[in-house]
Amino acid sequence: MMTCFCSVLTVIKILLSLSEPIEATVQIQKEQVIIDPGQSFKLFSPSLKEYFYWHYYPEVELIFIEGLTGIRHVGQHISSFMDSDLVLIGPNIPHLNFDYGLTSEYRQIVVQMKENFPGDVLSGAAELASIEQLFKQAKFGILFKGSVKTKAGQLLKEMEALNSFGRLLKLLEIFQLLALSDERELLNDQDTSVSLYLKDKVRMGTIYGYIHNNYHEYADVNEIASRVGLSTSAFCRYFKRQTKMTFTDFVNQYRINQAKTMLLKDVTVTEACYNVGFQSLSYFNKLFNKLEGSGPLEFKKRFSKV
Repeated sequence: MMTCFCSVLTVIKILLSLSEPIEATVQIQKEQVIIDPGQSFKLFSPSLKEYFYWHYYPEVELIFIEGLTGIRHVGQHISSFMDSDLVLIGPNIPHLNFDYGLTSEYRQIVVQMKENFPGDVLSGAAELASIEQLFKQAKFGILFKGSVKTKAGQLLKEMEALNSFGRLLKLLEIFQLLALSDERELLNDQDTSVSLYLKDKVRMGTIYGYIHNNYHEYADVNEIASRVGLSTSAFCRYFKRQTKMTFTDFVNQYRINQAKTMLLKDVTVTEACYNVGFQSLSYFNKLFNKLEGSGPLEFKKRFSKV
């Protein structure tokens, strides 16, 4: 059984203080990461799917999650993941909890460690040069794919049954694997540390909450702009600056992500189309293919369990 960490309890207390989780108007939160005495990192399995948690901290975080489909929002990057996701997030990069809004079963493993973790573990060791370089790139957020994601995910699962020393050795093995892999992608093209967001008075939780409750009907940009105290034009500029997407594009991506979940639960393509708010089946098919690389029927056949 995993250790219960104080910082997780702190996060939960903050989130539980909200009367309406999905409608939460939470501004960006600075999480206090507490690593137990005698440990150089923290390994745990948070579960906060009912809550919007837009947060940051000065530590580096490695996140592995297995689930049908979910949202990946790291810095200015927004996309979705399928089946599983493995991301390394650098210090002070705002990000959304990867299990936000999930309606299916999932498993999540998180490792948090100080920014200079490699140097702290083996100061000056030349063998850690590749890992130290990996940590420097983490300021952009790094997505891992393919076989390296599968292998690293399995190693993370194995860590749970090990003692402290065994976990440390396994973690170094994981980071060496990731550092030498070319199956990765930088999520942001610039440092998106929290300084970009602390000046922001608009609450991302309000935007996500509004979209979550209205994506299947009509997400009105004028209404959400009013809710966050901006004119429509100012809101559109703000949203594009923060996410590099238009509000309409984001809503459509959110709808497609919800449709993917439905398609994997024995919902037909036509039903999924109209359930998530599209009025044209042909447009739904076209957009789905554009965002996912295949049509909804092909997606359903490929990923549905036999």
